[in-house]
Amino acid sequence: MKDIVDRFLGYVKIDTESKPDVEDIPSTPKQWKLAKALFNELRQMGLEEVTIDDHAYVMATLPANTEQKIPVIGFIAHMDTSPDFTAGKVQPVIHKNYDGKEIVLNKEQNIVMSPDYFTDLKKYKGKTLITTDGTTLLGADDKAGVAEIVTAMEFMLANPEIKHGKVRIGFTPDEEVGKGADLFDVKKFGADFAYTMDGGEVGELEFENFNAAGAEVTIQGKSVHPGYAKNKMVNAILVANELINRFPKNEVPEKTEGYEGFYHLYIFRGGVDKVTMQYIIRDHNKARFEDRKRFFKEQVEAINRQFGEEIVLLDMKDQYYNMREKIEPVLYIVDLAKKAMEDAEVTPIVKAIRGGTDGARLSFEGLPCPNIFAGGHNFHGRYEFVPVESMKKAVEVIINIVLLAAEIE
Repeated sequence: MKDIVDRFLGYVKIDTESKPDVEDIPSTPKQWKLAKALFNELRQMGLEEVTIDDHAYVMATLPANTEQKIPVIGFIAHMDTSPDFTAGKVQPVIHKNYDGKEIVLNKEQNIVMSPDYFTDLKKYKGKTLITTDGTTLLGADDKAGVAEIVTAMEFMLANPEIKHGKVRIGFTPDEEVGKGADLFDVKKFGADFAYTMDGGEVGELEFENFNAAGAEVTIQGKSVHPGYAKNKMVNAILVANELINRFPKNEVPEKTEGYEGFYHLYIFRGGVDKVTMQYIIRDHNKARFEDRKRFFKEQVEAINRQFGEEIVLLDMKDQYYNMREKIEPVLYIVDLAKKAMEDAEVTPIVKAIRGGTDGARLSFEGLPCPNIFAGGHNFHGRYEFVPVESMKKAVEVIINIVLLAAEIE
């Protein structure tokens, strides 16, 4: 069997950064390189029904080796990395027997990861950590998940005496830009339920996520020479500032946690004549989510009334919903994952995702899909790291789920 570290390091060195605001799937041609590599690897391993479609979705089957009627289980991970930080020329660094102190990621650029700031590091003293060299992200989100699924399937193939049902695996492009589930063929995948291996620290188990909407605001001002602007100029920047100030100051990502929702302004472009802003709106509770969208619309309408004309345009669209309502009727699949973790001596950390996964949308398309840890921390930036031991535990949990599925009545 191939060591999971070698497999993971091979994957992260392939640049698969996705790109927002691109209609094509995958959004970047370079995602094909990993998709094709996985297609070939899975065939060579001996998996069956290995496919790659016109949009780089890769699927494969571990066939059942028993006549016992067992639910078909799926495991899913995404191949792309976030456009928030560069994934070009990733140079992973292995730190064996981590001493619990500061990690110098890049001496030349004085990039240091301190456990005083990144307190999760304190949990991993004595473990083997894989970090970046400080100039790129690592790609554990979600190539750790990819490596864990492939390694678990390789183990099952190498141990045919272990009886199990049919298992389906799938790897998607463009999850980081919100399109990973767009062209995922649930019917073709053919699983009764599935798990995304896309969570964070060891033990994470999630079956709740945000309800999500995106809002694009366009403010059309009137640009006039400032020396002759009285009663004529409408400064789109100042109108934008007025809109921004209408939202609750504490309901932003940097001041919320747990089940607290928020409004997040993440793009601001323009000048006096015209401004465009991009917001995301998030809340776990469906009623509060609808209230947030209504409040947003009311603030836009209020400013338009103030100016006596429609100078602020709003384009708001729902993006995904809380998968809890689709998981609750089949909550035994969460219990199955809990038991699989406990059998691997992992303490389950059941919590709500402050974001979304492919599994959220797939759950609404008829494939119930909780999220399980892949082991990484500090995703989407230069301080990303993953403990090797956490990845190995994830492999063990996948195998345990497959074995425990035989006990489902």
